[in-house]
Amino acid sequence: MTATTSRPAPHGLLIANLLAQLAFGLLAMTICLPSMQEWGAIFGSSQAAVQLSFSGYVVTYGSLQLLYGPLSDRLGRKRVLLFGLSVSFTGSVLAALAPSLPLLVAARVLQGAGAAAGMVVGRAMVQDLFTGPERTRVMAYVGMAMGLCPPLATIVGGQLHVRLGWQANFVVMAVLAAVLFVAAWRGLPDHQPSTTAQPHWLTAMLGSYARLAREPSFLLHVAILAMTTATFYAFLGGAPIVLGSYGVRPDGIGFYIMCVPGSYIVGNFLAARLAMGTGPVPMMRWGQALTLGGIVLMLVLAFAGWRSPLAFALPLTLLGIGHGLLVPPALAGTVGLVPALAGSAAAVAGLSQQLTGAVGGFAVGLFPHHGAGNLGWLMLGFALAGAMAQWVLHRQPRH
Repeated sequence: MTATTSRPAPHGLLIANLLAQLAFGLLAMTICLPSMQEWGAIFGSSQAAVQLSFSGYVVTYGSLQLLYGPLSDRLGRKRVLLFGLSVSFTGSVLAALAPSLPLLVAARVLQGAGAAAGMVVGRAMVQDLFTGPERTRVMAYVGMAMGLCPPLATIVGGQLHVRLGWQANFVVMAVLAAVLFVAAWRGLPDHQPSTTAQPHWLTAMLGSYARLAREPSFLLHVAILAMTTATFYAFLGGAPIVLGSYGVRPDGIGFYIMCVPGSYIVGNFLAARLAMGTGPVPMMRWGQALTLGGIVLMLVLAFAGWRSPLAFALPLTLLGIGHGLLVPPALAGTVGLVPALAGSAAAVAGLSQQLTGAVGGFAVGLFPHHGAGNLGWLMLGFALAGAMAQWVLHRQPRH
């Protein structure tokens, strides 16, 4: 379907550029989380309505990947990425200027629609530039970089909220979008479309997705990623509420949330070290075991009466390590199954992750959170669904 005119040897600056493009969407998603516990009072709205600002971002962040993926296969990676960054810049500016919650939700939707390009194009470019176990290794580095995003974003976002107001978070994201636009324009290689005759873009897109839908292993890898993301997004959406019930203010939330993404970096580091000598199956099994163990331990402490921020956050370090071991081989399994459709595969994986993540984030607002119990049960349900998909995958003859 497409061809890459050149495959320059990846170097540190290029990899850093790719990592930044991939991380932008998660930064934009999480930087305003500390502000969300106060938006209800600021705008006179319910917590469920406030959660729509998170879910709305996540839905467009995921669904637009379904379009950006095949377009990047057909039109070229860089062109699609630059368009997405422009859209996200516009959404960030509008969010900073929003006078009401409905307009803020709309601006967040636009911001997510643009940020989707960085995720899908970045993953596809990893497929373009790396092969075999090295791709899994680079996916682990991607995970380490993205694991830094939630704690850094929530810490910075909380400090900006307290000192300059919640609007400052969106000003920062607008500036970052402009910087990444220049970095992509000047620093990323072009992925040129094929010069041979091609069918209409819509026909080609539907054909790509139909081809991927016939691969059970691909669908099961996607299901694992989707449930893993839903578990994590439920944590991101619910942690500020749970921590608020324990008396933690916006400028302190990020330090507790850091336990999960910080340990996720450790898990990705272990995955990068193990990628060359350990197969994906053992890594994924250990990842699921640690994920379930962390959630169960957090629930046990909650029902034992340990109502404190540390009793909530520390057990979930096991979840972070588990996700760090689980996600890199699962991602490599999606984009590497049909290399010619790497962009489309990354789009399907991204869409599934963000839609289930949106469900997880929105479901948080449907239950009271005066402690960690309800959030823990919600996370456990998503994690068990991912473990079931992995059990089926590892029973596949082809796997």
